[in-house]
Amino acid sequence: MINPSDIIISLEKLTEYLLVPRVHNDKSKFLSQAGFTIENPDVLEQAIRDLFVRNEVVQERENRYGIFYRVSGELVGPSGILSVVTIWIVRAIDGEFRFVTLKPDKDES
Repeated sequence: MINPSDIIISLEKLTEYLLVPRVHNDKSKFLSQAGFTIENPDVLEQAIRDLFVRNEVVQERENRYGIFYRVSGELVGPSGILSVVTIWIVRAIDGEFRFVTLKPDKDES
């Protein structure tokens, strides 16, 4: 069992990747639909943590970098709810359980 207090979500992952408009693979526009912006990365971090606690952690695959996991569910923002899939890794190098990314859940019902 993974202890939620042990998960790592780096601020840089939020402020330099997810919440920044990009030419390719832009997630900031998707996240803004629920009220997540570069001005409130702490709100996004808490929403990701809440999603993690409320949903099943499913092992996906393993490679030389570590073991990858998927957690799907609702990401609750200040002005909406998004169905997402989050990807996590337990790194082989140090055993840290880290947030990798999120994407829209295309299989939502």
